[in-house]
Amino acid sequence: MRIGLAFNQRPDDDVAEHRDAVRTTYEPLTDAYVEWDDQETIDAVRNALSVFGDVIPLEGVDDFPARLREARVDFLFNMAEGQRGPSREAHVPAIAEFLGVPYHGSDPLTLAITLHKVRTKEILLQHGIPTAAFAWVESEHELGVLANGHRYPVFLKPVWEGSSKGIAEANYVETPGQAIERARELLVTYRQPVLAEAFLPGEEFTVAILGNGAEARALPIIRYRFDELPSGALPIMGYEAKWTWDTLEAELQILECPAAVPSALTKEVQATALAAYRVLGCRDWSRVDLRLDENGTPHVLELNPLPGIIPDPAANSCFPRAAAAAGMTYDELIQTAAKIAWRRISGRELMATTLAGGVT
Repeated sequence: MRIGLAFNQRPDDDVAEHRDAVRTTYEPLTDAYVEWDDQETIDAVRNALSVFGDVIPLEGVDDFPARLREARVDFLFNMAEGQRGPSREAHVPAIAEFLGVPYHGSDPLTLAITLHKVRTKEILLQHGIPTAAFAWVESEHELGVLANGHRYPVFLKPVWEGSSKGIAEANYVETPGQAIERARELLVTYRQPVLAEAFLPGEEFTVAILGNGAEARALPIIRYRFDELPSGALPIMGYEAKWTWDTLEAELQILECPAAVPSALTKEVQATALAAYRVLGCRDWSRVDLRLDENGTPHVLELNPLPGIIPDPAANSCFPRAAAAAGMTYDELIQTAAKIAWRRISGRELMATTLAGGVT
């Protein structure tokens, strides 16, 4: 069997070179490629998939459509984030569909919608799934919206970024004036709309999900231990917490998995995450971020159908951490996701060539 591996590789000198540049102010150069994967992750996924057959690496840039066509793969494992634009995560699966290549993961529609935080929240609200109150501005001409009847504090976010791009402590604002000033900066920096979301005061969780339909299951939930952040830090999983303060020299033990919370809360968090996973049409796997309101009710922040899967446990990558808590190795996580996708596509089990001599 020939398996394609679609990815975007982070330039070697990105992020690491600027790792200590961000503190209380935001430097956009530090996050240009933060969504993309490093060589270690790409190699780890390729190694895990190799039990099923020959793995052909296909970087999702430039002439990717031609290279995918020429590779003649039987199945494409997709972890490519895309290069640019509000639908960038949908580009690789859309090309695969156009060429008739079966692929792992969510379809282009789901990937485009979930990357757009506002469209995601609109669908969640339509289905009665809790999410924080919000407003959004598409241009500087609409900044006045932030002064019209919204409860403060709010947190500002670029509408179609991931991996905490543009999510800095400076985005927490307590007055309309602060919101307008910061939103203007984000509009100029990221050249995209800005979401203003009511800041929820409760704890934050993330839920890794595997499977499809009624068989979809939530892995042990993760609680973010904000008490591990530097003194005085805002309790959020923003850019600073993910990419600046958590270093090899000073690792943050920020992921608590399984979360040490009452079983009733665990079930409610998992149920809310699974409901969001299903109404947004996620397939095979995804991660769902949630935060509690003042009454302890879980609210969905966003969905990540292309979850981070860094193999190094010290990197605090959430999906591998949840899988480990469920008793899975890193290789087993990747292989399970591939098997789930192949079963969805073909109705058959994907077997390791070393064990079964091929695909049944």
